[in-house]
Amino acid sequence: MSLDKSPDAFRTISEVAEDLDLPQHVLRFWETRFTQIRPMKRGGGRRYYRPQDVELIKGIKRMLYDQGYTIKGVQKLLRDNGNQFLVAVGNGDIAAIEAIAQRKQQASVPLTPAAMPRGGDDEVLVGEAKAKPSRRFFGLGKPDDDGPVSPDASRLSRDNRALLQEALFDLLECKRLLDQVR
Repeated sequence: MSLDKSPDAFRTISEVAEDLDLPQHVLRFWETRFTQIRPMKRGGGRRYYRPQDVELIKGIKRMLYDQGYTIKGVQKLLRDNGNQFLVAVGNGDIAAIEAIAQRKQQASVPLTPAAMPRGGDDEVLVGEAKAKPSRRFFGLGKPDDDGPVSPDASRLSRDNRALLQEALFDLLECKRLLDQVR
């Protein structure tokens, strides 16, 4: 960066574009597609980006350019996981990505009769119910021993077959995007 600004200082569109190696028109376009990017606008339409806007834009750029997501895909990630998820992605913060994924998985645990409150008790008891494992962001944080076939099984389950098929489609889409760039 050419100017020595405080990390909390607002940035102009030209500073953000230079820092993130993006054209200014791309930043303006992304504002129309991602309502979460809200720079302050001053007289004459000058944009001033908050530090959190810049962090979010980093995550969006990483997902679109590095991971091959579409704009709709990134919009869905934002809807499902929130801004902090993409900020963590942009910063490469695997621990934060994992924490967000775990919170989301815990929030999706359905209440079973064993997990319902009893009588006048305000306490919720957690039963033996397990949440269905969520699909992780490109397999980040996935345990090494979590393979598609258990050691005693000779065939894939229908669910695992579907997951592998989905992974294959993701890889083929990545290959298609890479071929376009070459």
